[in-house]
Amino acid sequence: MERIYFDNAATTALDPTVLESMMPYLTTHFGNPSSIYSYGRESRLAVENARKTVAKILNAHPAEIFFTSGGTESSNTAIHAAIFNLGCTHIISSPIEHHATLHTIEHLHKQGAAALSYVRVLPNGHIDLEHLEEILANSDEKCFVTLMHANNEIGNITDIFAVGNLCKKYNAIFHSDTVQTVGHFPFDLRNTPVHFITGAGHKFHGPKGVGILYINENVKIQPYIHGGSQERNMRAGTENLYGIVGFAKALEIATLNYEEEKKHILEIKHYMRDELKKHIPGVHFNGDVDGNSLYTVLNVSFPKTEKSEMILFNLDIHQICASGGSACTSGADAGSHVIRAINNNPNQVAVRFSFSKFNKKEEVDLVIEKLKDLI
Repeated sequence: MERIYFDNAATTALDPTVLESMMPYLTTHFGNPSSIYSYGRESRLAVENARKTVAKILNAHPAEIFFTSGGTESSNTAIHAAIFNLGCTHIISSPIEHHATLHTIEHLHKQGAAALSYVRVLPNGHIDLEHLEEILANSDEKCFVTLMHANNEIGNITDIFAVGNLCKKYNAIFHSDTVQTVGHFPFDLRNTPVHFITGAGHKFHGPKGVGILYINENVKIQPYIHGGSQERNMRAGTENLYGIVGFAKALEIATLNYEEEKKHILEIKHYMRDELKKHIPGVHFNGDVDGNSLYTVLNVSFPKTEKSEMILFNLDIHQICASGGSACTSGADAGSHVIRAINNNPNQVAVRFSFSKFNKKEEVDLVIEKLKDLI
């Protein structure tokens, strides 16, 4: 049996066209973008063209786009800047953020750098916006709000316009972890009330190890990584040249084919939801599966039995890739902090299936057949 890959929220396959765009920079065009001779200038041009491409797609200014090593570095940079450069002394977040955010804010809070409040999460996995406003209204300190755009485990989408407008009203700085939505969702940053957003190439068929941080031009921050003048003095270190070229190409392809790919992937998600309901008694879906939710993610709880407790292991044996939570914590199978926050039912086992343009409905049929045996 061929491997079935249903873990695209963890990482995606590199698109062959993206690899093609990267190849020259892995082979002949290896000049350092900081070198002054023509060979280096070619590389510099490739980086700046990639920046323009990304900025145009997100409707931002090229000067607002910074290339990083990925979503984790981008979020760390934004969070540290808000506290140490922008004078925020009160962090407001949610218990279901990605660990790149959660661990960073917990670390800063423990160090005494800022107060920390968590917004309530509703049973359907959405953020309680009334509670957010309450915290903002009652805070005497300058607030920093960090709330993700789409949750990587349950797929819930937060209204970043509503959050951004609340932040505006209370003069707060707003960072959104948009790693699951850049490349899967149209952005218009000129008209979005947000100070920082993040992206990671490997979530939309680009290379791993490259990301972006958007910093609104009205915000002035200091570098997080020191030691060189790269990225307009904002991030020291020789640029990941082929990664940056690949990121821009992947974003271009994702944007070009957005409508048809979204339709294709959504059909697979809905098909799997319906087949699970039909064939697996007691199945339950986590998050707002039929409402404001990412078309790539389906989080399913199965009734806990001796058989289903080993479900991920057994799927793996049958060449089916899915996950129990975020890939970044797997291996240390401590269960999911996201599922615990919204559906803390000890009699259920949660599995995340996440899809891409390379998946087919036939694969869903094969997985359902296996699940019938396993449960």
